[in-house]
Amino acid sequence: MVQEMENNNIPEEEKFEIESFLKFAVSQNISDIHLRINTPPMVRKDGIILKSKSPPLVEEDMHDILNKLLPEKLKAKVNDSFDFDFSYEIPDVSRFRVNLLHDLGNIGFVFRVVPYVVPALEKLMLPPVLKKFTTLNNGLILVTGPTGSGKSTTLASLLDYMNQNSQRHVITLEDPIEFMHSNKKCVFTQRQLGIDTDTFPHGLKYALRQDPDVILIGEMRDRETISSALKAAETGHLVFSTLHTTDAVQTINRIINAFEPHERESVRLQVASTLRGTVAQKLVKRKDKGRVPATEILAVTPAARDYIIRDEIDKIYELIQDGDYSGMMSMNLSLFKLVKAGLITQDMALESSDTPNEMEQLLKGAFHGT
Repeated sequence: MVQEMENNNIPEEEKFEIESFLKFAVSQNISDIHLRINTPPMVRKDGIILKSKSPPLVEEDMHDILNKLLPEKLKAKVNDSFDFDFSYEIPDVSRFRVNLLHDLGNIGFVFRVVPYVVPALEKLMLPPVLKKFTTLNNGLILVTGPTGSGKSTTLASLLDYMNQNSQRHVITLEDPIEFMHSNKKCVFTQRQLGIDTDTFPHGLKYALRQDPDVILIGEMRDRETISSALKAAETGHLVFSTLHTTDAVQTINRIINAFEPHERESVRLQVASTLRGTVAQKLVKRKDKGRVPATEILAVTPAARDYIIRDEIDKIYELIQDGDYSGMMSMNLSLFKLVKAGLITQDMALESSDTPNEMEQLLKGAFHGT
């Protein structure tokens, strides 16, 4: 059952006003807003969907929102596409990633709040070992997890740390642009699909001619994008991207299996030579309020590389279990550390674990020496 919002301070207006509602959402630390015809606005806060006390939206409201928010360049796209993304900004409040969709023949919207300030790795409670990935000169780093697990925020934090500590040219290819980066020690070029380039593969092709040191690809969606990312990493660039996978082994298999069977041997060798690390994360409810990321970290050591080459990828699980000394960490160990730090409850750790029996043993001290 969908809960109603406890504190509803939405301005009372005769007509739904989208900017007022978005400002309210930002003030309440809401992460996502869902707008549909014949339904009150719905929001997500701390991972839970809540119903606002606003009146149900009508078709006129949706068309007003469309006319107000949609960039002029994209208005023709409404008649040609069922779904697409764009960004919107309320100055001095926040940026938003917006998805326009169709639901039972009607227009709908999903907004994701994208703060102006990129949070520091420490504020996100992410392991300090992630900073090492930003010091690499080449290779592929992947941040993975389900939708809404904070992948974009983690990547933005890694790039911001790099921006404060090294001198490089960073090119981002995003759909749409989420976090904005100002030039500190690095120079940033941020390119949006549909406005600055037409596809990820084309954007990557030309990015290689723009003197980059680091390239961020918003998402490795298809075989062509994956192939372009591997090529960029092979040719001496540090490449960051995301995948919708839940752990390191699934991530490696997803990349390889995106290709035809006769291509997979050569792709596996490419992955072995270019992959430097993966960060799989999920957001877990905190004891007090909000959520905190739990992370599985794979650093591709010579042993991990050999497993990939020999197509014994499942054995990488063992390396992650035993790899604390090399900066690796299993998801269960991450959850365990969050429990020890008093950030999450034991019950939440068990609920969030993919292997709760092992998690229970860990909590009982069976692996006390890990």
